[in-house]
Amino acid sequence: MKKTMARQTRDFEQPGRSMARSTQGMAATSHAAATLAAIQTLQKGGTAMDAAVAACAVQCVVEPGSTGIGGDCFALYAPGGSDRILAFDGSGRAPQAASVSALRAAGVDSIGRSSPHAITVPGAVDAWCQLLRDHGALPLAEVLAPAIALAEQGYVVAERAGTDWARQTALLAADENARRHLLIDGQAPAIGSVHRQPALAQTFRAIAAGGRDAFYRGPVAQDIVDYLRSLGGLHTLDDFAACQGNYVEPVSTTFAGHRVHECPPGGQGVIALMMLRLLEDMPAGTDPLDAERLFRELEICRLAYSVRDAVLGDPAGHSASADWLLSDELIGQLRAQLLDGVVNKTIPAFVPPPHSDTVYITVVDKDRNCASFINSVFHPFGSGRVSPATGVLLHNRGQSFNLTEGHPNAIGPGKRPMHTIIPGMVTRDGRVRYSFGVMGGHYQAMGHAWFLSRVLKDGMDMQSAMDLPRVFAKPGGWTVEHEATLPAATVDALRARGYEMVPPDWAIGGAQAIEIDWEGGTLTGASDHRKDGCALGY
Repeated sequence: MKKTMARQTRDFEQPGRSMARSTQGMAATSHAAATLAAIQTLQKGGTAMDAAVAACAVQCVVEPGSTGIGGDCFALYAPGGSDRILAFDGSGRAPQAASVSALRAAGVDSIGRSSPHAITVPGAVDAWCQLLRDHGALPLAEVLAPAIALAEQGYVVAERAGTDWARQTALLAADENARRHLLIDGQAPAIGSVHRQPALAQTFRAIAAGGRDAFYRGPVAQDIVDYLRSLGGLHTLDDFAACQGNYVEPVSTTFAGHRVHECPPGGQGVIALMMLRLLEDMPAGTDPLDAERLFRELEICRLAYSVRDAVLGDPAGHSASADWLLSDELIGQLRAQLLDGVVNKTIPAFVPPPHSDTVYITVVDKDRNCASFINSVFHPFGSGRVSPATGVLLHNRGQSFNLTEGHPNAIGPGKRPMHTIIPGMVTRDGRVRYSFGVMGGHYQAMGHAWFLSRVLKDGMDMQSAMDLPRVFAKPGGWTVEHEATLPAATVDALRARGYEMVPPDWAIGGAQAIEIDWEGGTLTGASDHRKDGCALGY
């Protein structure tokens, strides 16, 4: 029989990487140590959820600027790879004593990054424990063992993680505890050096032995609450004890013959779906970096994000419904605001906090359970605050709140802020085809639309779609960040349409994705070159 050569998917003389391919299981994360931990967990008999939590716990140690147990978590999970997808909201809440009037009475007119009011009760540990209880196969202690070992015995600081660390030296040096736990002689650990986090290891050991209550009750919670109150925070032990994430109904829409699933508001996943609806009429197969195409995508981004910042917040409050956000009526109104060839400068301007950092993990196991999993401390190194004894870095997700009475995203007692972190899945014919996510704070909704339009409409492979130069229309005006690899002629063409074209502070976002070939019985994984990670299968 004549042997058929495999189709070449990239130019091997150009920089890039091949996708990972396997049959049994696959993991893709933004750090090699986390991907390895996920695969080893699968090989021990763990499920996709066991592997996702194991990988995330490792990243809380080796990539502390991006994630931690002092942050929040969202997940999508598809048992057996079916389209009956489960969504979990593991975001934490503001203290019961927090309100616009209370903060204003205390002289607070904005919520700063390192303010105790930016620190909501971290939801990640509760989320992990609930998800493992319902979808895991291994004991919690076994899932957390790789992270504990790395925190105790040491890990080598990777390039992207170390670079991000150094950029936040001043932030960490400003907090006595952060300086003690995360800096060495006042400096970030050098790339290639070995770093340890013994206090964090002890906190992980406590969680491994005592579950979620070891974090939300007792000495760990007491240490965090005492520290936050010393800074003027309103947190109580009751706020921590009451922390509980919950399963929520995913939202979805169709795009290019597939169905795209996201977590519902208060996350911005619905904004990614809104953008896909507005992109549905774009011709397939066009140049993915064509200036006219990028212009339309940027205008759609600006429109969708203006809606996000006006109406999204905790769905238990006054947040807009997903049905309305994806309605033909609203989509038609937005489409009518897309002007031919020129920037629409009448879009309402909102100025959210700068976009930030996160880790995204995707895992598929031998039974084709699919985990799309994201964990975040919001800004790089979050608030820059670390509790004294626990070594827990605390996020600054509450900085997303505003202090406008009546606004859907105004701070309030026990309220969750609008979240940027959004795991995604794509189904077709009743089964998951892609489990994917794009890191990068506010960029994530545009990142989802950008990635899927190129994979599903243009037929690009996942890795090639990730490798493309990225652009992002910053919310609140017509400034567009563009990576240096975007062709100069394209930059000039977009500038001529009215954008202020600027370089980003850092490479825009990062992505991971796994594709399931049900007929061939194979898995394919891709991982963004902008991070330290990889996709790996067995």
